[in-house]
Amino acid sequence: MSSFFSSSSADHPPRVEVINPDVTTGHLHNLTPDQQAAFNAFKDILATSRLYSPPAHPDRPRPSHDEVTLLRFLRARRFDPKKAMKQFADAEAWRAKHNVEPLYASFPVDEFEGARRFYPRWTGRRDKNGLPVYVYRLASLTPPIQKELAAVPSERRYQRIVVLYETLTRFVFRLCSAHPRPIEPTPISSCTTIIDFDAVSLNLLWNLRSHLQEASTLATANYPETLSTIAVVNSPSFFPTVWGWIKNWFDEGTRRKIYILGKDPGPTLRTLIHPKDLPTAYGGELEWKFEDEPALDDATKELIGEMPKGPVIFEDGKVVRPVVPQPAEIPLPPSMPPSMPPSMPPSVPASGTTTPKVSSE
Repeated sequence: MSSFFSSSSADHPPRVEVINPDVTTGHLHNLTPDQQAAFNAFKDILATSRLYSPPAHPDRPRPSHDEVTLLRFLRARRFDPKKAMKQFADAEAWRAKHNVEPLYASFPVDEFEGARRFYPRWTGRRDKNGLPVYVYRLASLTPPIQKELAAVPSERRYQRIVVLYETLTRFVFRLCSAHPRPIEPTPISSCTTIIDFDAVSLNLLWNLRSHLQEASTLATANYPETLSTIAVVNSPSFFPTVWGWIKNWFDEGTRRKIYILGKDPGPTLRTLIHPKDLPTAYGGELEWKFEDEPALDDATKELIGEMPKGPVIFEDGKVVRPVVPQPAEIPLPPSMPPSMPPSMPPSVPASGTTTPKVSSE
């Protein structure tokens, strides 16, 4: 058997031979009576605070936020409605401050596609539970790419991270939820991520530390519970040093989801991901590398055709383009009176091609 660190230790992520994550407990359609009561209380608190409009609200045919999103915040705070309400309110204020809705709807397609090179990429496949499989190969951030990233103003780099997280939650999760899966009817609300340290130097990680920490901090605060299993592969001898840097970027719950698989991750990863959906570099059969576009399987192609370019949403079984909201439609944080709507950036015309099954509705 391979060696392992105790999974109860906060100092080291575990080494394991089988990964079998619990991706249903505390999720929609799998709530205990106490969790359901906490969820009901959470929605009541949000509605009273004007942070959430239930589906019966006369001005909205749908709820302002889907239950999958609400439960992510509640799980992040261990089903404490008051603590979850605080994080949710902070996240809504953050969305208003950064104009997330108009930003996503107006983000240029070409810049969106280029930004994918700097962050974890969806392989186009799903693990055995139906969660999307992402890969982050850090060595692909070569010196020229690092230089290009450093040349982008910090505010714009931040906006790129926001837009990619919006894609994860509003397109990829919803698309994966449209597929048959073992955990049905529980929707998909998190992803499986392979982080590849092959050919990575300590100097590269040091140069990227601020960039990586920024993305992690943003996600923990505003996109909680979107990470399921995190498999670290090809870990170098200096990984304990790296872990000392990064462990505090994650909350305790996320640290428990991080697994160190070393130089031969295939046997373990195949317990989590079918070989046909696992890239060959990690012991599978899928001909896909980090620089490639998502390799959609036949079932996904049947749903959407080819992979759409730019910011999109999967809604009612269709791929749709987000629409720049009018000021009155943009949610305001509780401290901001209706007479002071957040400023909106000018609409930026999208460039690039539209895929065959993208609806303009």
